[in-house]
Amino acid sequence: MSTIWVALLLFSLVYGLASGNASATGSAALAGAPAAVKLCLETGGLICLWSGVMEVLRRAGALEALSRALSPLLTRLFPRSAHDCETMSALASNVSANLLGLGNAATPMGIRAASGMARLSDGAASDELCRLVVINTASIQLIPTTAASLRAAAGSATPFDILPAVWLSSIFSVGVGLAAAAVLSRLWR
Repeated sequence: MSTIWVALLLFSLVYGLASGNASATGSAALAGAPAAVKLCLETGGLICLWSGVMEVLRRAGALEALSRALSPLLTRLFPRSAHDCETMSALASNVSANLLGLGNAATPMGIRAASGMARLSDGAASDELCRLVVINTASIQLIPTTAASLRAAAGSATPFDILPAVWLSSIFSVGVGLAAAAVLSRLWR
């Protein structure tokens, strides 16, 4: 990743010099740095807020209730992992956190679930592990807290007006991803 960032930085500098806009490039970098720090702080504060909401939901038992409600669906999608309570618990918590738009809170649980799935398949990338990656990458979100936080930090008066578009696009992307995983799983064998 650092190679990509260095390449982008070098490309910007070379382009600025070649186009005769070196001073404008330098000015833009200097002006953008404080704006980036401000955006990070505002977004960080909003993510802390939603992480706190997630913790309140967890302590109130709402997260566990959501996990139980998802259990039948997750058992069908991950039949091998359904026999491992620890893996299923991490998986249900991961999907629940993603549904609430808390990807940063979902990551440790997703890693725990992936580790359990890898343990069940002798370290190989099983079909179930691939489905977990698809679900986490496309992640259906009922409340897109990170996107709404970024919109609020950028000055949006209605940061949650994106809900219908987020719901449709995330359901579509998960559906297409799971279908592709199923087709590729059959073709690969």
